[in-house]
Amino acid sequence: MTAPNTRRLPALDALRGLFLVWMTFAHMPTHFSDLVNQPIGFVSSAEGFVFMSALLVSYVYLRDARVNASGMRARLWARTLKIYAYHLVMLALAFTVAAEFATRTHRLAIYNLLNFYLAHRVVGVLGAVLLIYCPPLLDILPMYVIFLFMTPLLLTTAVRRGWGWVLGGSGAVWVAAQFGLRNWAHDALVRVTHLPIPVQEMGAFNLFAWQGVWIAGLWLGAKSVDGNVPLRRIPGYVVAVCGVVCIFFLLVRHDLLGARLSQEALGLQLDKWRIGPMRLVNLAAFVVVCYWLRRHLLRLVSVEPFLTLGKASLQVFCVHVFFVFAGLALLYGDVPQLHGARAYGMLLLTFSALMLVAMRQARLRREARAAAARPVRKNAAVVG
Repeated sequence: MTAPNTRRLPALDALRGLFLVWMTFAHMPTHFSDLVNQPIGFVSSAEGFVFMSALLVSYVYLRDARVNASGMRARLWARTLKIYAYHLVMLALAFTVAAEFATRTHRLAIYNLLNFYLAHRVVGVLGAVLLIYCPPLLDILPMYVIFLFMTPLLLTTAVRRGWGWVLGGSGAVWVAAQFGLRNWAHDALVRVTHLPIPVQEMGAFNLFAWQGVWIAGLWLGAKSVDGNVPLRRIPGYVVAVCGVVCIFFLLVRHDLLGARLSQEALGLQLDKWRIGPMRLVNLAAFVVVCYWLRRHLLRLVSVEPFLTLGKASLQVFCVHVFFVFAGLALLYGDVPQLHGARAYGMLLLTFSALMLVAMRQARLRREARAAAARPVRKNAAVVG
């Protein structure tokens, strides 16, 4: 029985680090958030981070799913529990420190993030623990927890019946998401739990649509393990068409094609939160073009600080949320952004903290590997 492939992929770590940096600039209330808000079309750091995380999970655990399904389930569910624990810690800080600050100072930026909890504290706590109530900025980890919890079933199904079943089911769920599946699921949850949580308080992400991003990442990760990446077989003329599609959406994003072909006019077709049909086309074309340019792109991003940040993505993500809350707490009245020294100082402090956390995680991993190797060396010396 072979062990799963736990070899790290520096390129994937670097890409996750890039998306974390992008996400931090997007979330921090400075003028940089405007500059990084989908600058290259209808593609955001969130899609990239979710996609790359799923790809890495599949790459690491697929071989184990084939030879040791129970072990794979145990390891993935242990990882799920760890991420859920991080989420609970973040909720505890939000519902105590941030909520107390919001009620005492009435800073709108913080108060509006937690207004439902502040009005319905018991329902808010129960709903958040059950991953139903997801305040803004605290809605990515619940999605990650749910997707990771379902991954053993998805990988096992793919191994036994093929990826066609998994991809077909994912496509059907995405279509249903465009026609109100989330509202139906919300009504069912409210009836079962008796927690009167509005649908808009379940988080910005429509999980029934975003599961498509996760499963696409799992599929490509599995194909990478087998050395049979479908993107390699795409003809050059298709890549060229995808390039034209990306340019089209780039022009639409920056309102360069007139009022009829603007983001406002196309509306839900480009919606981020439920991955609208035209956004899905943009994402697919973007992946094809990026794969075609992969050697050049990876050379650009496979550097520090992206490598170190990507290797500690969970801890870095949580710390980035903490500092975004801190940045929002500095806003007065209805002022939407920090400016001047406050903005630059907050960004410098945030990225310094992210690097320190990532470096600490790297040191802990080195120490753990060294500790694990000591018994092996000791036993070898005894045998010798």
